[in-house]
Amino acid sequence: MREDDSVSVYQEPGPNEMRDPVIRAELKRASVWFGLAVAVGLVVLLIHPLLIIFGGLVFASMLDGGVRLLGRVAPLPRPVRLALVVMLVTIFIGGTFYAMGVQIVEQAEQLRATLEAQSNRIARLAVDLGLMESPTDFSGLAQQVLGSIGRLTSAVGSLLGAGATLLMIMIIGLFVAMEPRIYDRGLQWMVPVAERDEFAITITAMATNMRRLLAGRLAGMLFEGVVTWLLLWLAGVPMALLLGIITGILAFIPNIGAFVSGVLMVSVGFSAGTSEGLWAIAIYFGVQTFDGYVVIPMVARRTVDLPPALTLSSQILFSTLFGVLGLALADPMLAMIKVALQRESQVSAKSRRRRGRRRGRRGGRIVASPEEPPPDAAVG
Repeated sequence: MREDDSVSVYQEPGPNEMRDPVIRAELKRASVWFGLAVAVGLVVLLIHPLLIIFGGLVFASMLDGGVRLLGRVAPLPRPVRLALVVMLVTIFIGGTFYAMGVQIVEQAEQLRATLEAQSNRIARLAVDLGLMESPTDFSGLAQQVLGSIGRLTSAVGSLLGAGATLLMIMIIGLFVAMEPRIYDRGLQWMVPVAERDEFAITITAMATNMRRLLAGRLAGMLFEGVVTWLLLWLAGVPMALLLGIITGILAFIPNIGAFVSGVLMVSVGFSAGTSEGLWAIAIYFGVQTFDGYVVIPMVARRTVDLPPALTLSSQILFSTLFGVLGLALADPMLAMIKVALQRESQVSAKSRRRRGRRRGRRGGRIVASPEEPPPDAAVG
């Protein structure tokens, strides 16, 4: 073979050589970003099942709070206490609708007719004032306003879908409340052993605050519903029982729920007369003021204190993205995110203080024995 025909072999690794450290580092970096994009895509695709699962965890926290509260009074086994809590809740709800079911159905039909009549009256008033050309414009505007609150998702887009969603949430919550340690252990298995301690502390803090938040929310719902019903009944406002039930249910959703219940209350009050309407306004503001300045601060001192503007913003965002289910779960999700961020801040502050003390001890050793080389110089 002639010298010109010699074969040249390059020893440097090529771009497809996985043994090259640069290529392996870039591949790992690209895999991280690709995995993050896939995770975001899966969350967007599976957001409704994830919301149902989170709703089940919220319901499990309610049951667990009742089980723990009952355990302070009666030291029974956990399955027995859970069965008692479920039975008491079922008896309360079923008994309420059994005793007042006919009255609730009649008032519901009367409420629909009253709201329709009040909307037509407002539409005619707007036409007389020159704000609209015809009453049909008001109905279109109302649909746009309701549509801006949030689109109904396929999971809760119909009465059947809402019932199925609620049933799945209750079943998931019941299973989690029966054996919470199993799911806690499963979550910890998914975390590296080195980070498992901080993860367990964070999960425990989130569960504790969730129970306290929901306990305060249930107390507020009971207070607003019962007090509103009694005051409206004493003031002679029609459909007081139904308005009290609606107010109590909507109290689970702060800000927006209070606004919707207030609109319904005032509309029904003025349908009966001016004095009843003024009483409805006074009762609404009185109940909301007492709840906002007495009940909510008492709950906030023992749980996560959420700023009203942040809560309302999250409700608008979640309702727009995820519909009615997102609106109902916006407050618990925001509380859990805030607990996680607070825990991360505490861990970061603790690590900074630990590094500061370590540097201080190093500085003390350097001053005490100047002939000894500094640690950094020894490492270098």
